[in-house]
Amino acid sequence: MVFWLVLGLTTAAAIFAVVRPLLKRAPRPAAGADGDLAVYRDQLAEVDRDLARGAIAQPEAEAARIEISRRLIAAAERADTTHRPDAEAASRPWRMASAAALIALPLGAVALYLALGSPELPGQPLADRLARARTGAGTTADEPTSLASLVNQVEAHLVRNPDEGRGWEVLAPAYMRLERFDDAAKARRNAIRLLGATADRVAGLGEALVAAAGGIVTADAKAEFARALALDRDNVTAALYLGLAAKQSGQPEEARRIWEGMIARAPAGAPWVSFVRQAIAALGEPGSGPPAADAAGMTAEQREMARGMVERLAARLAADGSDVEGWLRLVRSYMVLGEQDKARAAASDARRALAGDPNKLQRLDTGVRALGVEG
Repeated sequence: MVFWLVLGLTTAAAIFAVVRPLLKRAPRPAAGADGDLAVYRDQLAEVDRDLARGAIAQPEAEAARIEISRRLIAAAERADTTHRPDAEAASRPWRMASAAALIALPLGAVALYLALGSPELPGQPLADRLARARTGAGTTADEPTSLASLVNQVEAHLVRNPDEGRGWEVLAPAYMRLERFDDAAKARRNAIRLLGATADRVAGLGEALVAAAGGIVTADAKAEFARALALDRDNVTAALYLGLAAKQSGQPEEARRIWEGMIARAPAGAPWVSFVRQAIAALGEPGSGPPAADAAGMTAEQREMARGMVERLAARLAADGSDVEGWLRLVRSYMVLGEQDKARAAASDARRALAGDPNKLQRLDTGVRALGVEG
């Protein structure tokens, strides 16, 4: 009985603490409201500077951008609401309704629990629930949806504010994590258009184009990486992918030159150096020619990720086979993975799909021959 009394008192105190501000007149926006927005923008710029000098890795930078941009957009929307002349009149009915709901919900919850609850049932330890989630035993409701929810919020904000450059910038890495690569490229282009071209933004666009092409550094992506290096010769992402482009085109010594140059210019303690050393080691000894397969230096996880991108590209082409560049990317992707049989099969499928367009068919045949694919 003591437990229920304490629980009731604490619940009442919590309700009072939340309801009391809702019943008061909304205060005028603070004079420094715009200062909060400036602080968040400065934090985003600081993340870009840390990434450029190698103080943090790309994944950490993307995570920081997402979190800071979420706060920036939320602050912007709050400022927009509080500055409207009719905000007080419009918000009062909602605040009254919220107060009523806060009072009614606990009472309804108690009534429902008394009718349906079973206090004798044992608890479900967190460790057990996590174990079920890892083994797939949990329900889909248990799966994390925070990133998708954030994306939905930012997309809704951009529908109302399509020229909000920071919104597009935070969407781009989120789309990449969700494997929405075409959307990521669009977001990068909008961020560049609205916020200006920086090495990181341009290299990010190139990275999205590579992902959309199933891991192949296309001519368009290569052009973006070259543009990024023109803006900043020490941009890690651009140099790394230009080395990969050289490797994929059968120029391992050029790839070695690019990557060794990165290491020579790397700041002390740069976290990406070990990865570049592994990429160089996968090239083999100098002068030994190209490796047996371009994917030889990939880890099992990287190969699986590349295979997933290739499968999505193949599925898209099966639905719409009119994209000759897409077919060439698919053929090259299979060659990169060392799957020559699939490369030949993809070339045959492409010829059938493009049979009605002589110009595209000629481009396909030229590209397939350049890749050394027979049949």
